[in-house]
Amino acid sequence: MGRPVQYNTKIKIVKMPDGYTGEGFFATSFDKVVGLARDNSLWPLPFATSCCGIEFMATMGSHYDLGRFGAERMGFTPRQCDMLLVAGTIAKKMAPILRQVYLQMAEPRWVIAIGACASTGGIFDSYPVLQGIDQVIPVDVYVPGCPPRPEGIIDGILKLQDLVHNESLRRRGSEQYKGLLESYNIQ
Repeated sequence: MGRPVQYNTKIKIVKMPDGYTGEGFFATSFDKVVGLARDNSLWPLPFATSCCGIEFMATMGSHYDLGRFGAERMGFTPRQCDMLLVAGTIAKKMAPILRQVYLQMAEPRWVIAIGACASTGGIFDSYPVLQGIDQVIPVDVYVPGCPPRPEGIIDGILKLQDLVHNESLRRRGSEQYKGLLESYNIQ
């Protein structure tokens, strides 16, 4: 005889945005609805080059299950993804490829630098290693560690979800954001 079916009773319901409720209706601002939809449906694109990539694979495994946080659909084409996860050492020869992948991603797009090598070059303070991916693309969240534990990667994704949820729809059209992209020579 098989085991009886057990249902997950520890489901966390997403907090409803602030708004007005009445008999049969709920009204809120468009920014809040879009933020709620975006932060719970991030599509990650892994760009893993070394040991941090192994930790990221553990994060996607069944024990940590990144899918619980709305990032279940792993994409391997930049045109379908909006969250770039750079994990590992990036050589200077690889920097133009990383930049091209970033530019091919769907807009709006976010970047997480996972580990010491992606954030600062790590222990490789030498001429062929890029000393942080923020030299070629803008980074939204840095995850520390060498390599970071899966809990740290999950924490970084939760921080990005907070940033995405509270981001204004007009931020990407602002002069400050355009100036940031211009500093990276991105039109």
